[in-house]
Amino acid sequence: MIKDGTNYYVFRTSAGIMGKVSSDLRNWNYSGRVFPGGPPMWVTNAVSGFDPNNWAWAPDIAYFNGRYNLYYSVSSWGTIDSVIGLVTSPSLNSASWTDQGKVVQSDASPCCVQPETDFTSINCIDPAILVDTNGTVWMSFGSYSDGIMLIQLNPATGKPLGVAATAVKIANNGATFFSNTTEGSSLYQHGGYYYLFLNFGGCCSGVDSTYNIRVGRARRLTGPYLDRSGKPMMEGGGTLLVAGNGRWAGPGHCAVVQAKQGDTLVYHAYDTEWRGVPTLRIAPLFWDAEGWPTISPAVTRRPGVRLDAR
Repeated sequence: MIKDGTNYYVFRTSAGIMGKVSSDLRNWNYSGRVFPGGPPMWVTNAVSGFDPNNWAWAPDIAYFNGRYNLYYSVSSWGTIDSVIGLVTSPSLNSASWTDQGKVVQSDASPCCVQPETDFTSINCIDPAILVDTNGTVWMSFGSYSDGIMLIQLNPATGKPLGVAATAVKIANNGATFFSNTTEGSSLYQHGGYYYLFLNFGGCCSGVDSTYNIRVGRARRLTGPYLDRSGKPMMEGGGTLLVAGNGRWAGPGHCAVVQAKQGDTLVYHAYDTEWRGVPTLRIAPLFWDAEGWPTISPAVTRRPGVRLDAR
């Protein structure tokens, strides 16, 4: 989610990256597709076996270099045949999107490596962008194979600053390849710390999803990130922030948005009282005396916005 003028925009997993727009975070309208004509040809060449009806996953957006930079991932389910792409527009209120191509790409070795392959163990999905106060730009990414990675981007291009191999691992909760369940990461800067939000568990099973949102923090952007108990996030640490319970199952893939009323947590969850529909949740985010984030379910905005409807 991001703001352009007086409007907030949110983009979601879908065919072509569908969006919604709101001026008050309560009433939302369909804002169109970023790719109305289908995936770019380079995506089709890079990834085989993606779902044509739901091909663009987990977009994230940030404003830098005088434009809105929208990152998205395309993957074949259950594999590391994946790629993160970038599309840009000078405005969201009157969007004119330009596809900028590949950011990073992963392929399984030895079967599927291409000249464009950057990683053969890290799954290149779930991009999340942080524009630091010093003007540097960073992307966290990765999931379900070998942990969460962090790479610095060139602010002029939105692509990696140097070779992709300079990415560093900042979180991991599995001892072996594909025993890891970390994904859906997001970075936020607050009070002298960098906060790493991510998911444990599994998504995409409706009300049976086991997603839950965890958080840790570090003094340096590159880590080490520790949870509230002091356990490193590289060793499975992560303080629970939002768990599935009651009406809302499998909460996940959060981000922090600065709204007029203060820091706001946005994430998705499955509505058990509404046929398991994936729903946008928006909640005030508070910081306790020790600088850890928390939400109050009693004041969470209601009833949610259906992510699968226009």
